Amino acid sequence: MTAVSTSQDAVAVFAPLRPTLVRVAYRMLGSVADAEDVVQDAFIRWMRADRGEVREPEAFLRRTVTRLCLDQLKSARHRRETYVGPWLPDPVVEEEEDDVTLPLMLALERLTPLERAAFLLHDVFGLGFEEVAATVQRDPAACRQLAARARGHVRQAGPRFRMEARRGLALAEAFFAASRGGDMRTLRAMLAEDVSAHADGGGKRPAAMEPILGIEAVMAILEKLAGLFRANGSKLVRTGFVNGLLGFVTLEADGELQTTALDIEDGKIAAIYVVRNPDKLRHLH
Repeated sequence: MTAVSTSQDAVAVFAPLRPTLVRVAYRMLGSVADAEDVVQDAFIRWMRADRGEVREPEAFLRRTVTRLCLDQLKSARHRRETYVGPWLPDPVVEEEEDDVTLPLMLALERLTPLERAAFLLHDVFGLGFEEVAATVQRDPAACRQLAARARGHVRQAGPRFRMEARRGLALAEAFFAASRGGDMRTLRAMLAEDVSAHADGGGKRPAAMEPILGIEAVMAILEKLAGLFRANGSKLVRTGFVNGLLGFVTLEADGELQTTALDIEDGKIAAIYVVRNPDKLRHLH
């Protein structure tokens, strides 16, 4: 077999695994760009590896990606601590709901890198603890403990009762229409009393520097924003699931995209998550 055909075979093996590897990396890092970089690095290592010794390419690549992510998380934690305003994961917009929702990803931020890896690999991707242990280079018993501790931290952020998709998307569209049109009565009826609003501008676009808590405070900011939307415009680009939550993408007056995700509980909006940082929205263009 020639070197060219060997390389072609390696690419053919890697290509169908790439989407899953990106999902693993994204859920570890919360950044689309970083996830893409990690998977590209894993591909380079795959091409340089002695592939004749690799019995299970998928396991080899998943281990490589996870270990690269563990290295990345050390520096990512420092970047989170110095981030300007609330930090939210990069928005991923999909047609279908996802079990790994935005609140769960925020809960993962409170875990150690090893707890995060053990939880994601076992509880989300369904790997046995023997495989988890081989990936994070710990023994299976330790990995069980890591996953159990992680589970305790993220239990409250697990998937809520799921609203029927068509009804939920209609609610997201109604929220867009009311918030842009200034229909305060309709907006108040949509919100839970303890609603919170979180905006990630990263210091690059205007956004609240702290979460806004409670219906009165959230209504006040929505009323102020409605005036700006009426004066400057805000165009609905699409509705869908933003990090597993119902939401929408808009094109704002400054020419930049924005995502809004709505965490709905008992038919009311319990939390609003808005990403405005243009660095986190480039992949949506």
